[in-house]
Amino acid sequence: MTVARPTRIADAAVAVIAERGLRGLTHRAVDEAAGLPVGSTSNLARTRSALLEVALTRIAEVEAAGMVGDVLTRPVGEGAAARRLLVAVVADGLEHALTAGRALTVARIELALEAARRPELRSVYDRLGAGFVDVAVHLLRACGSTDPAADAQRLVRWCDGVLFNGTAGSGHANPPGRAELAADAERYLAALLDG
Repeated sequence: MTVARPTRIADAAVAVIAERGLRGLTHRAVDEAAGLPVGSTSNLARTRSALLEVALTRIAEVEAAGMVGDVLTRPVGEGAAARRLLVAVVADGLEHALTAGRALTVARIELALEAARRPELRSVYDRLGAGFVDVAVHLLRACGSTDPAADAQRLVRWCDGVLFNGTAGSGHANPPGRAELAADAERYLAALLDG
């Protein structure tokens, strides 16, 4: 199956960011990484800001497909069943982001830091990140949270901390595995929901 040129460019931009950081991100570097003729990336994203948005949008697409799948469109149950599903979604998503999706996570962290300095990227980052908060709200409501919106923000902050620690922080050399992530998620949810 042939990958569409915009997707090839977006994937290559993410790979360049993960490997070289934002200083290494140039239109030419993305062309080379994608195996496309010089100028291909410029045709899709004329400016650096547009290229950053292309990369960030692709990260959100891939993470959403891998981490949350169809959670919003399927029945999740209530109470204990919903909590088990939420633990599984969190543990599976974090484990993937720390292993097979590690490069994507590193690129997302790079772009998050850049978004702190670029208001136009900040708005894109926040808009794309809202989808993950929506999933958390949906699942936390099913778990019986009395304030699912606030609890979702807390859960997303915790997940972001785990990802930073396991890829760029002090835990990068020994990130937690699936079982540890599930146990930690259960403890965190107990603190949110039962405290």
